[in-house]
Amino acid sequence: MAKEQSATRERQRVDLIEPRRYKVTIYNDDFTTMEFVVMILIQVFFKSQAEAETLMLQVHHSDKAVVGIYSYDVAVSKVRKATNMAREAGFPLRLTIEPEKD
Repeated sequence: MAKEQSATRERQRVDLIEPRRYKVTIYNDDFTTMEFVVMILIQVFFKSQAEAETLMLQVHHSDKAVVGIYSYDVAVSKVRKATNMAREAGFPLRLTIEPEKD
């Protein structure tokens, strides 16, 4: 007679840790046009027209503004895309990535 084999596995509790998030900051300069900054905010960071204009004015008045908080890979990708677009248009637009404070 065949024996039944049964395998019992205990489930291990796995605590998941949220991945670290990074904020993308855009900086003011004297050469990049306001219209170009708004266009970058709409096309790369998917901001609405009103939100893009508000952020652009914040950058203009206080020299910088956080435009979004993303996972590391997404933040790097967006900064590269925006920087490449700025360089192709001849603007020295600067964006940085830094870890979000917990």
